[in-house]
Amino acid sequence: MAGERVCLIGSGPSGMAFLYHLEKLRQEGKTVPEVVCYEKAADWGGLWNYDWRTGSDKFGEPVHGSMYRYLWSNAPKEALELADYHFEQHFGKQIPSFPPREVIFNYIQGRWKVYDLRRFIKFRHVVRDIKYNSATDDFSVRVKRLEEDTVLTTEKFDYVINATGHFSVPNVPEFEGFERFNGRVMHSHDFRDAAEFKGRRLLIVGASYSAEDIAIQCLKYGAKDVIITHRDKPMGFKWPKGIEERPLVQKFDQTTAYFKDGTKAEVNAVILCTGFVHHYPHLTDDLRYKGPGTLYPDLYKSTVMMKGGNNKMLYIGLMDQFYSFPMFDAQANWIVQYLMGKIKLPEREQMLKDIKSWTKRLSGLKEASDLINFQRDFVEDMAKEADYGCSLDVSAIFKTWHGHKQDNILTYRDQSHKNRFSGKTTPVHHTTFMSELDDSMKNYLKIKN
Repeated sequence: MAGERVCLIGSGPSGMAFLYHLEKLRQEGKTVPEVVCYEKAADWGGLWNYDWRTGSDKFGEPVHGSMYRYLWSNAPKEALELADYHFEQHFGKQIPSFPPREVIFNYIQGRWKVYDLRRFIKFRHVVRDIKYNSATDDFSVRVKRLEEDTVLTTEKFDYVINATGHFSVPNVPEFEGFERFNGRVMHSHDFRDAAEFKGRRLLIVGASYSAEDIAIQCLKYGAKDVIITHRDKPMGFKWPKGIEERPLVQKFDQTTAYFKDGTKAEVNAVILCTGFVHHYPHLTDDLRYKGPGTLYPDLYKSTVMMKGGNNKMLYIGLMDQFYSFPMFDAQANWIVQYLMGKIKLPEREQMLKDIKSWTKRLSGLKEASDLINFQRDFVEDMAKEADYGCSLDVSAIFKTWHGHKQDNILTYRDQSHKNRFSGKTTPVHHTTFMSELDDSMKNYLKIKN
């Protein structure tokens, strides 16, 4: 391992998990590879680092972030908690189960600061292109330093880890009449403030987490009414007055949306919550994942690229998610153990067989509980193989959370969940989610007695 170099792209939760586990070994006296982390933004955090900008930044680069104001976690923090760095440890007390963005960002930064991981990151550096050199079994990496508008000399690395995430490049469908519609049309990637839609009639296209949450956020901050239009099937929650679901919108005129069931509605704005595409223009075809969003991309362990790179092109956080931080952490730790030689890859045919086994199992699953179990098994498999040290099974928490959402989509964030490490039931937030307009950390941490 001495002398080997690793190119890490991205300093969000996935990339930082890798840096954390590698530095932990270094602190224990182990010899570890040299890592250079390239980060396009001016700060770490990935999507959790809120950026008010949309479109392009001051350097002409596409804005990475899709984070919006007033976002609260849509999953219990008990399912996000890291095994060796707890919320109670960070804040000095138990806190409610559904923190807003600022609280979560503060928490994950606390773990990164334990080892002063910032020193490994080159901020305002964007990776322009990477290619694998078969003759020398390494990668050529070309990077631009944005502050100086300078493309740097190509560097060589033994491994590349892509941790850029996949919630940055919007999937934008077209509908007849968009060019004539008088209102605003935007993708959720550019959504920043629900208060913008106060008093307006809003159409949301999509049927997943973003559509669900943005609809609720806009109602909370004063939208007149919200229609959610779906392609395949409705989300089916017990929506409150002011939110309804309809079959897929077919076309628009200047003021009106026309739906598949023959109904129509006047709307002032359209938000496309239609997901994101995997887009990695810095990678050559043999290194780039091109598949759809899924709980199991066709990489070995959803991590090792099979098309090229001689098992040295690695991804963290490529999959769709129920799990988030613990899954990224298990995957990052697996990569560290692989780089350190603790994990040996099987023969190629065996790896392909393993991928096929997982994807075949996934193809038959539809119910939320089965999909949760699937991702649980993947995370546990990664953790066990890399000797993570504890179980990461939070499937029971996710199933309870899913039940609360089915009971009442507006109040699931008002529920309390039991901490799996301490066994304590967390306090309930002092104000209900739909009434709480102050999402600051200072306000949130005022614990109700």
